[in-house]
Amino acid sequence: MSMSSPLAKPQIITHIQKSLNYTVFDSKWIPCSAKFVCLGNFARGTGVMQIYEVQHGEAQLVKEVEKPKPIKCGTYGATSLQQRHIATGDFDGNLNIWNLETPEEPIYSVKAHKEIVNSIDGVGGLGIGDGAPEIVTGSRDGTVKVWDPRQKDSPVANMEPMEGETKRDCWTVAFGHAFNDQDRCVCAGYDNGDIKLFDLRNMSLRWESNIKNGVCCVEFDRKDINMNKLVATSLEGKFYVYDMRTQHPTKGFASVSEKAHKSTIWQVKHLPQNRDIFMTAGGAGNLHLWKYEYPGQRSKKDSDDVDVGVTGSVSLLQNVTLSTQPIASLDWSPDKQGLCVCSGFDQSVRVLIVTKLNMV
Repeated sequence: MSMSSPLAKPQIITHIQKSLNYTVFDSKWIPCSAKFVCLGNFARGTGVMQIYEVQHGEAQLVKEVEKPKPIKCGTYGATSLQQRHIATGDFDGNLNIWNLETPEEPIYSVKAHKEIVNSIDGVGGLGIGDGAPEIVTGSRDGTVKVWDPRQKDSPVANMEPMEGETKRDCWTVAFGHAFNDQDRCVCAGYDNGDIKLFDLRNMSLRWESNIKNGVCCVEFDRKDINMNKLVATSLEGKFYVYDMRTQHPTKGFASVSEKAHKSTIWQVKHLPQNRDIFMTAGGAGNLHLWKYEYPGQRSKKDSDDVDVGVTGSVSLLQNVTLSTQPIASLDWSPDKQGLCVCSGFDQSVRVLIVTKLNMV
């Protein structure tokens, strides 16, 4: 095939498709390996963790562990590359950290929330982000909590509604701005469209906005740099890209929005090897690959001579429909550019290869 063909743009290819006998909520690559882990629940109401290894174009089941409670989400963000311990949140509000070599008992366990842990993220591990390893959890109970796995029982930060405020279901949490030992932010998205940015250094609410639709997923383009961009996805197929470099005192951060399709955008994940490329996963079983283009100038002066951000534009590189059911989780391989694992409510997990990412 010659390079002048119309296939010069990235293609999204299903390399492996594996049917599962349970509902899978999350799937993650195990760092520095050809293995991934799937988290979910059996029909009988118990939780399950499965490890698969990619070999000769197939996903081989390496290990399966059943747990008392369904497992909703997981992260490797707070572990070292040597240990590779996964932190999980379950339907009962528990935060557990597991060594998957000996997964019978967790190596850390805390009753983190009164209700389901919807979302989890980690920082300070894997050589990504300065400072202590920390885990953030967001729950239906309305709270967002930050945990240091070296400290038992109590969170190092707890962001909850004020006395008398309505508790909102927190659907998504993400770390960012961890570019030195002191600075660190958590972004949280809620079912009523609220997006809140918490500054963990000053223990303050740095910024909030509302996108008028439930916020399904938030992610910074990189966790370990001075905040650059944030993507937030929503229930009705719209996503927003915020330029996080310039915060105006009243207007906040400049943003550009794009409508991918009519259904929910469940996930957004930035390519580890290029922070300006990201993939969204949708409720109609589709994936969209996007590229962000910066404007000529990222800030300008307003009429009061105060800096205000200027947004760039988003272009669609490729899209594909994999299933009739929502794709609920998505994870790029940190080690091999373009390798990706995703799972959906059709009870299957897929390994994808996205080609030509270095040419866009």
